[in-house]
Amino acid sequence: MKLLYVAAGIPVPGTLGGSTHAYAVAHGLAHLGHTVHLVAASREGWAGLAPFARPNSTKLAGFHLHHQDVPKLLSLCAAQAVLRLARAIRPDVVMERYYNFAGAGLLAARHLGVPALLEVNALIIDPPAVRKRRLDDALGGPMRRWAAWQCHSANVIVTPLHTTVPAAIPRTKIVELPWGAEVERFTAVAAARAARSVPALPCRQTVIFMGSFRPWHGVTAFVQAAQLLLAQGRNLHFLLVGDGPERQAAAALTAAHAEHFTFTGAVPYAAIPDLLATADLGVAPFTTAPHPALQAAGFFWSPLKIYEYMAAGLPVVTPAIAPLSTVIRDGCEGFLYPEGDVAALAGAIARLLDDPAAARTLGQAARARVVAHYSWHQHCVALEHILLGLL
Repeated sequence: MKLLYVAAGIPVPGTLGGSTHAYAVAHGLAHLGHTVHLVAASREGWAGLAPFARPNSTKLAGFHLHHQDVPKLLSLCAAQAVLRLARAIRPDVVMERYYNFAGAGLLAARHLGVPALLEVNALIIDPPAVRKRRLDDALGGPMRRWAAWQCHSANVIVTPLHTTVPAAIPRTKIVELPWGAEVERFTAVAAARAARSVPALPCRQTVIFMGSFRPWHGVTAFVQAAQLLLAQGRNLHFLLVGDGPERQAAAALTAAHAEHFTFTGAVPYAAIPDLLATADLGVAPFTTAPHPALQAAGFFWSPLKIYEYMAAGLPVVTPAIAPLSTVIRDGCEGFLYPEGDVAALAGAIARLLDDPAAARTLGQAARARVVAHYSWHQHCVALEHILLGLL
């Protein structure tokens, strides 16, 4: 099967979650024997007029990569270039990663008369509390109409949670499919962790947070929980991997105990396994309160960092929010705590730190679970079945 996969504005390779996702899907489908052409960016932002004329094409990890450095807001302006590429490739199916201002892949699929799959990992219609929605309402709803057109044009929509898709779209064309982890990349880390002897307490243990430093990722709650643990006299190291608007506020909170915190900033994806190898447990302290879309549709994300913690053999602490609570089951692969409760977050971390043997058992269970249910390989096998069904 020949596939054209359009991920407008997503840098591949890159450090964003979308970068990891697009790369893993293209690589995974190519590994299954399909010819994959991925249209993505080489970096974020503007790169002049050249990408509108012709993508810069190369080959990476078994798939064809076509770099088109067009800002996400101007994605549709490159529709003609995508169509020219599609005519040259003659794909059997077109896949497109949903974005408000994307749709070039769907237009190309319609022009060529081939089926299309729409990948959705965000709420398609923003709730009224979002500024973009208010602007769209003031303009008469052009973005909502375009979003609905994308949904109707796709033959099938793949998303972690069906509530991302407007209620007017038939549920029969939606397939709920979680994202995953490239578990093979973390096999050596998990094996080394399992082979180590259980450390005797007291020892300096490391707690890791990975992600975009945005309010809904809960980085300040993580630091506040860390402060509670340090106030108990614990000798701990807190490793914070990533960057974003909350980084400065989070760093300011650590001033009194700065020697216990390391901020790496954004790192290449290839560096993630080595960073996880230094940790004793992983924390994903999501909070839906600052995110109107999550409050409107439920927790529709399928967070890569949780799967990657699991793949590295780490027990995980995350809030008791469905469907996170079906991935990390309390007392099975880690511990859950009530969303937004910093003291309970600190307590869940402490329970794992105080019993390294139990923590290792939970980490091994987490690894087994992600391999069985949440790997990119499992995702791509399911995706392959969907795509073949379109033919």
